[in-house]
Amino acid sequence: MEITSQFYNVNGITLHAATAGPQQGKMMLFLHGFPEFSLGWKKQLLFFAAKGFRVIAPDQRGYNLSSKPKGVKAYRIENLVEDMVGLIQQLSTEKVILVGHDWGGGVAWELAGQYPELIEKLIVLNMPHLRVMRETLKSNARQMLRSWYTGFFQIPFLPEWMISWFNFKLMERSIIGTALQNTFTRLEIGQYKSAWRQPGAVRAMINWYRAYKYSRPAFKRIQIPTLILWGTQDKFLLPQMAGKSNMLCAKGKLIYIDDATHWLHHEKAAKINQLILNFL
Repeated sequence: MEITSQFYNVNGITLHAATAGPQQGKMMLFLHGFPEFSLGWKKQLLFFAAKGFRVIAPDQRGYNLSSKPKGVKAYRIENLVEDMVGLIQQLSTEKVILVGHDWGGGVAWELAGQYPELIEKLIVLNMPHLRVMRETLKSNARQMLRSWYTGFFQIPFLPEWMISWFNFKLMERSIIGTALQNTFTRLEIGQYKSAWRQPGAVRAMINWYRAYKYSRPAFKRIQIPTLILWGTQDKFLLPQMAGKSNMLCAKGKLIYIDDATHWLHHEKAAKINQLILNFL
């Protein structure tokens, strides 16, 4: 099965996407988080394409080969959601299956809450509902400590310089150091660095964090069937947020993966793929 590149004009910008599977297959939309890009879903794209699904993993705005609008406010959650609304409406006349991880999970939560008519089922990996994230950050010192970098990202210019320093050494260490041993290959890290080197990419990626204070999330309860998969060894996000998020789902199912971290779709790809397939 081959993964191909496509470009789509939506919401005033251009999105690059990795695609695979038969054109007539049921559409699955995969949304990556920070600091990944479309090929972070490679193991899922190949698996579900082979099962007959039409799989689409866009580089979200600011990432890799997609447009990188200038200014912080271009990356408000409202714009990120509207990008995906436009993409879905362009690609499918039927409801789609939505999968999100990390920041992509945040977009997925909002998209499913605001536009349930577009989504058949929602799957979120290691990202709480944005209402839960907001409330936990206000009340839980442990989560505040784990999210220290979000405050650092508010500083102008310095985060961009530090992330890019010495061929993205800090970013590389952060990913490898918070995953199980041997999760990421040298080839994969090289692909990530190529994405980060795209002009304007580092600033745009960080602007997702800067823009959140200007965002107005809807924080709606989720009415469609939802599966939450959570690696409990996550170094960034507390596992109790998964349970609180599930309580905001009318038809929610939560599965903890005890031997996985934040990067569970890389570490336990076969298991994650099967759990999603069972849910579908």
